[in-house]
Amino acid sequence: MRVSQGVSSGFLIKKINPTYPKKARKKRIQGQVILRAKISKEGDIVDLVLISGDPMLAPAAMDAVKQWKYGPYLFQGQPVEVDTEIVVNFTLSNG
Repeated sequence: MRVSQGVSSGFLIKKINPTYPKKARKKRIQGQVILRAKISKEGDIVDLVLISGDPMLAPAAMDAVKQWKYGPYLFQGQPVEVDTEIVVNFTLSNG
């Protein structure tokens, strides 16, 4: 079952923020990493695919998202596996 990021984020119970890669920070690289995720009936990320994003930022985003945990998504009272997109934003402060 496919659900929007807005719906899936409502079930997020454990979020690990990515570590900003040092090389990307030094080069002042910012932007979004977009991932396609499959979330198991138990709420674990079981499949993660890069859709788009800077190659310097993508590994950090994927490493963080693999640790995320979701509450079960129920369909007709039963937990189901869902597919969704996850957007991870990397922004640097001006300081």
